[in-house]
Amino acid sequence: MHSEFLTIGAFAKASRLSPKALRLYDELALLRPARVDPGTGYRYYAVAQLGQARLVAWLRRLGMPLARIRAVCALDTADAARAVEAYWAAVEAETAVRRDLAAFLVDQLTAASREDHTTMLRLRHRAHSDRGRVRPANQDTVYAGRRLLAVADGFGPAGAPASGAAVEALRYLGEYEEVAGGGVLRLLEDAVRSAGEAVCDLTGGDPSAGSTLTALLWTGSRLALVHVGDSRAYLLRDGELVRMTRDHRVAMRSPLLSKALGGDLDPVPDLRLEEAREGDRYLLCSDGLTEVVDDGRIRELLTAEPDPEAAARLLVDTANAVGGPDNVSCVVADVVPHLDEAVPLG
Repeated sequence: MHSEFLTIGAFAKASRLSPKALRLYDELALLRPARVDPGTGYRYYAVAQLGQARLVAWLRRLGMPLARIRAVCALDTADAARAVEAYWAAVEAETAVRRDLAAFLVDQLTAASREDHTTMLRLRHRAHSDRGRVRPANQDTVYAGRRLLAVADGFGPAGAPASGAAVEALRYLGEYEEVAGGGVLRLLEDAVRSAGEAVCDLTGGDPSAGSTLTALLWTGSRLALVHVGDSRAYLLRDGELVRMTRDHRVAMRSPLLSKALGGDLDPVPDLRLEEAREGDRYLLCSDGLTEVVDDGRIRELLTAEPDPEAAARLLVDTANAVGGPDNVSCVVADVVPHLDEAVPLG
């Protein structure tokens, strides 16, 4: 036997592939022996095949399927490198999804184990929207469901359908029973991207038309916030009003938005998780409220009216009483014990 050939045993040792694996790769046409003895059927491999064999071994250690390994081995080195990079990016993405699922299961199981020892919380909420005293139509959209609260303020010739599409893109998230805290922000970011695409479809990419979007998603004992534009979210806790969002405007008093859904924009939303406490009160509102009612007055009104529905209407009525120059929408939600059924879930 020529010195450039190795027996299957020697080749297996040099390539760190077992003889059994080598026979399988031969059957799959992944790594053919250089020579097969016609009498004995014994396989021999060329020394030059060690590079490919080691590549196969490394790719198997990565967990790459055999069919994909065959495709990679057929490429030149530059294309093979790109193929491996793409494969590993897909693996990491899948791992992230599975990590989020694991976190979700841990949250679920942990919550179940504590169910008899902790106070379960929920949201008691109401929403109210009005076109105001000046605008001919209401381009705001509000939503208040069991797990999702949202306000969107449409603008431009297709403002009303734009705000409706923005909220609709998030509504499916409110149908989940629970979402793991770590994964919910990624879900919200993806939903906002879908909302932006839906708004662009409606407006035809017109930069003068679009929508804001501010939403809270309930995740057990936390609220996940997503925000684009100049609608706002507030938290009233222990009598103190805290603004949870910043206005995405080109300048402080400018009507022009630096972030919005629509046009040629692909905004990165503001995202955060907020730990909820019993007694907290949250407010989502369009700028039809905040342009004419300052934060101090908003705090007074939220504090004065304990019923969420009455509080939402009081805020809208106050904005209208000082001129109502814009559409005004409010969602008021209280964090209450789960068994408190004084007000239906809505």
